[in-house]
Amino acid sequence: MQKPGRKPIAVASGILVIAMGLIGCGGAGSDGVGGTADPGKAPGIALLFPGTQTARNQALDIPVFEAKIKTLGDFEVVASDAGKDASAQVKQAQSALADGAGVLVLDPVDAKATDEIVAAAAEKDVPVISYDSLGSGNPGLAFRISFDHEQIGVLQANSLVQKLRSDGVANPGILMVNGPAGDPEAELLAKGAHSVIDKSSVKILAGLDAADWNPGQVQDWTAKRILGFPGRIDGIYAAKDSLSAGAIAALTAAEVKPWPTVTGQDADLEAIRRIITGRQYMSIYKPVRAEAELAAGVAAKLARGQAPPTATKIGGVPTRLLIPKVVTRGNIMGTVISDGVYTVEEICTADYAKACAAANIK
Repeated sequence: MQKPGRKPIAVASGILVIAMGLIGCGGAGSDGVGGTADPGKAPGIALLFPGTQTARNQALDIPVFEAKIKTLGDFEVVASDAGKDASAQVKQAQSALADGAGVLVLDPVDAKATDEIVAAAAEKDVPVISYDSLGSGNPGLAFRISFDHEQIGVLQANSLVQKLRSDGVANPGILMVNGPAGDPEAELLAKGAHSVIDKSSVKILAGLDAADWNPGQVQDWTAKRILGFPGRIDGIYAAKDSLSAGAIAALTAAEVKPWPTVTGQDADLEAIRRIITGRQYMSIYKPVRAEAELAAGVAAKLARGQAPPTATKIGGVPTRLLIPKVVTRGNIMGTVISDGVYTVEEICTADYAKACAAANIK
């Protein structure tokens, strides 16, 4: 594995790979998972990202992981972006294992990729940490760091139902756009959302399980539902921002009025801009700093053959579920901006300057 410094080392087939030689000293962090820094050479750590949030990964996940692990020893870290290609991610994992990685930190493209990577790592007795994902529920994972996706579904649905109620919408009808059938995360999101919606006055007019979280499929499906339910779509429950993007594209093309209340998740940059302009009502922000720092501490322990921190076991896997936050127009400054996910300048480009001013984002 290459050293030192952090720099791009390969770009092939849309797959960006970043190498980081991390040399650190100092003691354990305040999260209690770091252990004691070792001045000697520590095993390599591979960060494997799916390519669905590349900008976030490069701007926050990687540098925060880097800063934390730098205090814990001399670790060589390679971060890879799979470009949303599951087979590419499996190959990246196999390459990291062949190069001697001692720990894999995996945010998988899909459940199948998780299973293949965990199996390959097990052959070399290398632990795998599931990062920002449930990781298909594979019991072979050494540790899981994620968020309570059922609770996220509850937060999304509560936001939607309460907004429709506050707007005085009588007998509201919504479209429900979930993630792929059989995806553990999608199923938990839907379960949480249904626990709220099914007890409310909101009627689900139609639903979709979007294959591969595909916004194009959502756009086409939503366009047909707009024609099928003219004037009846008061809201759209979209499980992720990629899905809300597809739905909003269809709403925009059809010039739907009044504009429906649309949910999302991930607080990606375009979603934040849609929230500022009123095209999307809310998203879910998952505090990345706490997640990346925890992952670094767990990885350092596992790389040295130490036991991971104590955590509740879910499906036999030690799991830490962090607390997500609802993001609306009124709290963008206090969430994604104050946490350093985005700057005002990144969000409020010329096209959004007027909407930012109206939302008091400055």
